[in-house]
Amino acid sequence: MKWNLLFVLMASLLSINPVSAENDDKQSTLAEPLVVQRGPVKASVSIEPTAPVIGDVITLTLEVIADEGVELLMPEFGQSLDRFSIIDFVPKESVDEKGRNVASHRYRLQSPSSGQQIIPPLMIEFVDRRPGNRTAPEGEDAYELLTERIIFEIESVLPQGASVDLKPPLRELGPRETGDSNVWIWLIAVVAAILAASPFVWKAWQRWLIQARQRSAYDIAHSRLSQLTKTDDLDAEAVQAFFVELSDIVRHYLEDRFNLHAPELTTEEFLDVAASSPDLSSDQKSFLQGFLRSADKVKFARHIPDSQTMQIALSAAADFVEQTKQESTVIQSDSTNQNKISTAGGENG
Repeated sequence: MKWNLLFVLMASLLSINPVSAENDDKQSTLAEPLVVQRGPVKASVSIEPTAPVIGDVITLTLEVIADEGVELLMPEFGQSLDRFSIIDFVPKESVDEKGRNVASHRYRLQSPSSGQQIIPPLMIEFVDRRPGNRTAPEGEDAYELLTERIIFEIESVLPQGASVDLKPPLRELGPRETGDSNVWIWLIAVVAAILAASPFVWKAWQRWLIQARQRSAYDIAHSRLSQLTKTDDLDAEAVQAFFVELSDIVRHYLEDRFNLHAPELTTEEFLDVAASSPDLSSDQKSFLQGFLRSADKVKFARHIPDSQTMQIALSAAADFVEQTKQESTVIQSDSTNQNKISTAGGENG
């Protein structure tokens, strides 16, 4: 009987260890990209950081590698990411030293809540144009490849086990102690005087800061624009980098010059804020609408403009900065610049 009990105990211990090891392996794989492959196409997806805290920016990276002669169709912008706020999106395409096509999508996301989060599988499509291979399954336009689903936890900022209930008062307040009334009267008078003067001092300080930022905004933008020159190399990556930098210059100039928090907003959110700004004229708002949407076509829609369009966009941004460096200045040529950008963009589209 004793030997039977000893045998059962040993068997139980042996059965527990593999499960524990398996769980450890699953936890360790969260720090590694999840890789799937179908034929000539391999896709990997990963997130950073692997143990985020609420409020952290989460970087989601999708990288796809296809053999030479295979056409890739990447997921559409924001596919399966509706539950997250998309802060930034950077697509990229290249060819490696083996001649393989490499495409990637990098998202910067924020979650509205803590707890378990799921990034659903992302679908990649591809067409096999290599000699001797079927381009797509019978009756289909392309092959499909789904990435692995990512499950991760977003930690709360509250300490583990902390109670959210308010604590009751410790005890009732005793009678107020009386002291020298004259001291309190003088103290209250001094505090009242400081409080009465503080709004005027604060407003004067804020006005000085805004004016200093407005003066420096022009100098910073002018310096960055003078360093940014158009390139004759119409490679998609070089053109995209040009418009990302140009859009960033204009957005940061707007934040400092007109106190608009443009770099933190999407284009559509910023245009809504700009539409209600009393500091921008209708011509300025119209110019910014055309300028930012034209830049988004290059950054997100893979639109590759020609050299003339790049020069027009650079000149238009420089004119906008130059003409808005003083509050009394009114833009005269914003509508013309916008029409030029729209017309040039339409000819290349």
